[in-house]
Amino acid sequence: MFLEKLDWRYAVKKMDPTKTVAQADVDQIIEAIRMAPTSSGLQPFELLVITNDEIRAKIQKVAWNQAQITEGSHLLVFAAWDTYTEARIDAVMQHMAEERGGLTETLESYYTNLKKMYLPRAAEVNFEHAARQSYIALGFAMAAAAELGVDCTPMEGFDPVKVDEILGLSAKGLRSVTLLPLGVRAETGDWLKDMPKVRKSRSTMVSEIA
Repeated sequence: MFLEKLDWRYAVKKMDPTKTVAQADVDQIIEAIRMAPTSSGLQPFELLVITNDEIRAKIQKVAWNQAQITEGSHLLVFAAWDTYTEARIDAVMQHMAEERGGLTETLESYYTNLKKMYLPRAAEVNFEHAARQSYIALGFAMAAAAELGVDCTPMEGFDPVKVDEILGLSAKGLRSVTLLPLGVRAETGDWLKDMPKVRKSRSTMVSEIA
């Protein structure tokens, strides 16, 4: 069951560097990210899939030296748009038109109104909105990994400015938001591995309003 898979997963603290996540599983996780919903269908982020050892070692140094970055076999970097622009929104609109039988008055009106709302806003406000969309995709990635039995560790503990420099993201109008190493949990050396999962009770977390 899916919920059993979610209970199985945890933020792995030590991965086995001798083991590699199957490419077929990585591809399915990437597809889950691609299929994740985002506000107005903008998908305002890009995904970097990094297996290069040298680059991952550089990122590890600016990410509190978290070992999973290099012990895992793949590092996913979620990088959000630094702001919304007319060109970016128009590109989404044109893609919608191509996939749905042409540019309609309704479609054009929708994205025209969206530009009126988004473009006057400060770039930082737009980036924060885009970053929140990338978190939706991060959740889908983690759920897909659990379903496939792939270990992962979501990370915000890194210097985004330095990661951006390492990956040349500024030139692409992107800013790093989260890291997600994928790998295989080590049999020993992970203090969290055999700990019971602790979550708030339903009664504590959920209020039902009829």
